[in-house]
Amino acid sequence: MQDSNVQNVLNEVYECAVSCDRLPDDIKILAVTKTQSVSHIIEALENGIKYIAESRVQEAEIKIPALVGKYEEFHFIGHLQSNKVKKLLSLNPVLIHSIDRYSIAQKLNFTITETEVKNKKPIDILIEVNSSGEKSKNGVLPSECSELIKRIEELEFVKVRGLMTIGALTEKEKIVRKCFKTLRELFEKEKRMYPDRMVYLSMGMSSDFKIAIEEGANIIRLGSCLFGSRD
Repeated sequence: MQDSNVQNVLNEVYECAVSCDRLPDDIKILAVTKTQSVSHIIEALENGIKYIAESRVQEAEIKIPALVGKYEEFHFIGHLQSNKVKKLLSLNPVLIHSIDRYSIAQKLNFTITETEVKNKKPIDILIEVNSSGEKSKNGVLPSECSELIKRIEELEFVKVRGLMTIGALTEKEKIVRKCFKTLRELFEKEKRMYPDRMVYLSMGMSSDFKIAIEEGANIIRLGSCLFGSRD
């Protein structure tokens, strides 16, 4: 990874935010560190990246302990399996982006409940929504989102803080923008129901983050534009 990659991305995010009358500091840039070495991640952190994200618990278990004190926030963005919940919670993620099943939220709640820590801290999550309708993607359908949030709200130690999506796999901007617009409108609807809880709109990756910012994203998840193509 070249130092200029990070600076170029920071500049592009700044310019895009300003162009649509948004405050650049309101947009969190998550460096998706999947397959990246600890040394490459440290290089990114030394050049202006503050927040990092992993999509595999087994990778996070290796890298996060080696990076403690070097990042401001660690987010988990991958599909979470129930047998990985305890290991993930031990790494203290600030936010889990990818909850699309009540059973996983329930498992998170149960695991925190069973810990022996006196002052148990709730975990913040995002609901993953399949805004494109592509069968290859995880996420609840937009029509199922409200009911899932309603059920999770009953859990003591799991707090829904917003929504997440992955845009359609296409180069057609109109289709990608429609996905992000769908999520934004759904977010606005849920925010009216839970004004103090709904904070984060996580959408946009290396190929489409500018569209996501234009449509209201306040978390973008970037990998290849920071680190280059994965092996």
